[in-house]
Amino acid sequence: MSRERLSATSFVVLGLIALRGPSTSYDLKRATGHSIGYFWPFPHAQLYSEPRRLVEAGLLTVQEESDGRRRRTFSITAEGREALAEWLDQPITEPMQIRDVAELKLFFSELLSLDTKRRMARDQIRQHTERLEEYHAIQKRFGGREDIAPRLVPLDLGIAMTEAALAFWDEFAERLDAERD
Repeated sequence: MSRERLSATSFVVLGLIALRGPSTSYDLKRATGHSIGYFWPFPHAQLYSEPRRLVEAGLLTVQEESDGRRRRTFSITAEGREALAEWLDQPITEPMQIRDVAELKLFFSELLSLDTKRRMARDQIRQHTERLEEYHAIQKRFGGREDIAPRLVPLDLGIAMTEAALAFWDEFAERLDAERD
C-alpha cells in the first residue's frame, strides 16, 4: 500500500499505537472513545479493519493468541513510525471542517416555525452545556498529569469552540424570544 492511500483513520490507528504501545482493536476503540472521538468522529468498525490493512502494508505487526479469545495485538513498525512522522510533519492546507446538523438546519431556518427554531435553540443550549460540563470534568480529572499534557491541548480548543457555540445559541434564543409569532 502506498502512503498516499493512507487515510485519517490509518493515522489515528498508527498514532494511538505509537502513544499507547501494543493494542488490540478493542483497546483502540476504548482509547478513541475517551479522546479523539470527541473531535474526530468516525465509524469504530474501522478500528477493526484498518489495523489489518496496516499489517498488510508493513506499518504494523500483529500477534494473535493461539487459544481463548484469539485476540490480535498490533504493534507499530519502524516503517509505520516513519509514515506517521511524515504525516505529522505535513503542513495543514485544508480549512477546519465542522459538520454540525444544527448549523445545517439553521441555514434553512426560514422554512421553520418560530416554535421549532426556539426548540432547536433550547436543545443546542442543553447539548453544548452538557458537553462543556463533560470537557471540564475531563480537564479536572487529567489536568495535573504531565505525562499526557500534550494530549490535553485539543481539549482547550474543544472547550473554546463549545463555549463559542453555546454563546451563539444563547444569543439566538434571546433573539427568538424577542420575535412574535
